[in-house]
Amino acid sequence: MRRSRTRLSGVGWGAGLLGAATALGGVLLGWVELAALGAVGVVALLVGVAMTWGRLPHAVRLDLADRRVRVGERAFGGVVVTAPGGRRTRAVRLELQVGEGRAELEVPSLAPGTEHEELFAVPTDRRAVVTVGPVRAVRGDALGLATRHAVTTGSEELYVHPRVVMLTGADAGLLRDLEGGSTRDLSDMDLAFHALRDYVVGDDRRSIHWRTTARRGQLTVKQYEDTRRTQTAVALATDPRDYRHGEDDAELELAVSVVASLGVHVLAEEHPLAVLAGPNRVRTTARRPLLDDCSGITCGPDGTGSRLLGRRVAREAPDVTLAFLVTGSVVPAADLRAAARHVPEGTRTLVVSCVPGAEVEVRTQRSLSLVRLGALDDLPRALRLAAAA
Repeated sequence: MRRSRTRLSGVGWGAGLLGAATALGGVLLGWVELAALGAVGVVALLVGVAMTWGRLPHAVRLDLADRRVRVGERAFGGVVVTAPGGRRTRAVRLELQVGEGRAELEVPSLAPGTEHEELFAVPTDRRAVVTVGPVRAVRGDALGLATRHAVTTGSEELYVHPRVVMLTGADAGLLRDLEGGSTRDLSDMDLAFHALRDYVVGDDRRSIHWRTTARRGQLTVKQYEDTRRTQTAVALATDPRDYRHGEDDAELELAVSVVASLGVHVLAEEHPLAVLAGPNRVRTTARRPLLDDCSGITCGPDGTGSRLLGRRVAREAPDVTLAFLVTGSVVPAADLRAAARHVPEGTRTLVVSCVPGAEVEVRTQRSLSLVRLGALDDLPRALRLAAAA
């Protein structure tokens, strides 16, 4: 347990200063009653300070039932207070820090060796990373003149994950349509047969097509096209100017849920994935780190705007074959098309504008699709429309 210094409240400062001034005035004026009244104020303050001294006899433990929950699920925890053996402990007041808020817990007097548990629930109506703790024991006098906060526990992080929609079967057709697709690059060693050509010095003899060689009377080798696996990049705009911000930041929350849903599916398919959101890459080693990082995504003045998402994809994921650029409703379609031009050539690109309450709309031109999405549940349908275009 770490102890902090005793702090005087406003009442405490007032009582001390007024009492000292009154006592001094009484002495100077020879007014015994006034001096005695001032002395009472000073003594009361000193007694209040003395009551804050000493170590807290309780052992305090902070327990979270689950450190990861989805938006809308309640996160439960408890503060367990144990009284040591030997003597009965007096009642104590505890303060539990939860994010920017604070909860007060009253612990009654405990018999030696007994435990008392105070349960609490953290509301999770918003995606966030919430710091729960520390728990502080508050000691002070009955008049509230002085208090001392003793830190009794550490803190834990509670991850409130964004809502995720599952993509299965035909819903994820677009996410798989490049798997094993052929590029225009020719190779002498790959899986996709392309054509035959004349043998030149240096060619691998294992590539000789003997049947054609026998028919033509001239060495002929097989030539292949390079094949590729789908490499997906999901880039999220984090410039606050790209979103309409209300009390619930619905556009940003929908956009983060789209990013999380796409990321979870690509990881399940075991394809290469890059998620670009905020100043750093989102971890894509597994589902849990991905969702943990998505819980903490926020907009800020240094965030990447929609107009720069294509450049960021080209810089940080140059081998991408399928790119999603996710943003809010503010940026015009012309600017979104311009941003998509910076994605590496040959990349299938979807620009998803999150407009809560809007109908699904997909406009496709060549390898670029502009998608307007009004609800997370519409994401599978939007992908099917984009794949069919």
